[in-house]
Amino acid sequence: MILTFSNMWQSILNTIDKIIMIIVIIVLTFIIVQIVKRIVKRALERSSSLMKVDPTHYNFLRHFLSAIIYILGLSAIIYTIPSLRTLSVSIFAGAGVLAIIIGFASQQAFANIVSGVFIVIFKPFRVGDRVNVGTDVAGIVEDITLRHTVIRTFENKRVIIPNSKISEENIENSHLNDEKICKYIEFGISYDSNIDKAMKIMREEAMKHPNFLDNRSEEDLEKGDVPAVNVRVVGFGDSSVNLKAWVWAENPAKAFVLGCDLNKSIKERFDKAGIEIPYPHRTIVRKK
Repeated sequence: MILTFSNMWQSILNTIDKIIMIIVIIVLTFIIVQIVKRIVKRALERSSSLMKVDPTHYNFLRHFLSAIIYILGLSAIIYTIPSLRTLSVSIFAGAGVLAIIIGFASQQAFANIVSGVFIVIFKPFRVGDRVNVGTDVAGIVEDITLRHTVIRTFENKRVIIPNSKISEENIENSHLNDEKICKYIEFGISYDSNIDKAMKIMREEAMKHPNFLDNRSEEDLEKGDVPAVNVRVVGFGDSSVNLKAWVWAENPAKAFVLGCDLNKSIKERFDKAGIEIPYPHRTIVRKK
């Protein structure tokens, strides 16, 4: 009788220990979930404000991390109860094939989510940035989600690129850190034209334009020997001397307007100054 009572008391103590352990696991799980939610929320809100993206786009990430923690907590509870441990092994063994199928099916979606998180963290581009993706897509980043990035082309079309794909491409970002851009203005003049006069005209027209930016440093200005616009002879063609001017602008949009206007104004100045821009000539011989 004493032995039976002792065994019963020991069984009760073991049960109480397991109940306490389960309660501790549940409490710790909820605490860890709340801590992780706060940390992730602050980090993503900070990144979202920098990228000008609605932070609700990344609510899924917080829910996803919370679900993982809950699953780990449930697994710990199952592990503390031997009968549930045996049952769970049987269930997971039968569901193994289904889990593999689901894993393969969601592999691409998960890759897009991970790439989206990396874009948020490392910020290779932000909403509003002007980017060239590879060699085919150029435009303004309009939206960044966990699955894809939306780029508005200069024809006002939208290109939807999965995050896993855009992460593998070479990206040229005109707005990253510094928006200043150097615009190349190139002209070919005939071998009979005055090179110094042509270079002077290109420099004067560039400096007169309202979008021109003097990019010289204070040291260059003090020396006085560095021109505001560099113009160089860069080569010789079949019928032309090739000139190039390096002209700076505040941003790509102003640089585009600057380049178009200078093409027109420099051509008009060349015509007035008698500087010829050569074009191909053909001699046609007519035979009887």
